[in-house]
Amino acid sequence: MSRLSAAMSRMQRWDEDLCMRMNGVLRYTRLQPAFRAVSWLGNGIFWYSLMLAMLLGRRGDAVGPVVHMALVGAACTLIYKLLKRHTLRPRPYQVLGGVAAGAGVLDSFSFPSGHTLHAVAFTIVAASYYPMLTAPLVLFTLLTAASRVVLGLHYPSDVLAGAAIGAAIAGFSFGV
Repeated sequence: MSRLSAAMSRMQRWDEDLCMRMNGVLRYTRLQPAFRAVSWLGNGIFWYSLMLAMLLGRRGDAVGPVVHMALVGAACTLIYKLLKRHTLRPRPYQVLGGVAAGAGVLDSFSFPSGHTLHAVAFTIVAASYYPMLTAPLVLFTLLTAASRVVLGLHYPSDVLAGAAIGAAIAGFSFGV
């Protein structure tokens, strides 16, 4: 076995093990409904509500930031759909016997986590315009990312990849 194959095998075992632990530990606790709620809000409801609140609270001053968020969201969706269509990675609950689905899914495949991808991108854009939102948005983003693994819908690597892609898209949107 080559070093690369051995490293990839170790990473896959880590990914599966952490997914099973996170799903198993919290699946039967009182926290599961909270993770379901965060995941549901992360479907877009939270972000669209934030954009509406920005427009209502800041009126004309928020148009630029909201348009920026909407364009970043469109780019995220395009890239997310392209990746899902070509990677076709099954969700953890579909292949790991010790993992149960804790919520419904929007599509059949796991890689990358679209919830996390969008959450990171939206957080970076919104926080750049409104720094006072940074802490609550980062907290919501972390909870969203964790919810996807806890609910057995994604592997940790799906979430990490989603975060990296979302950060890259948001960065590119600023010309970075």
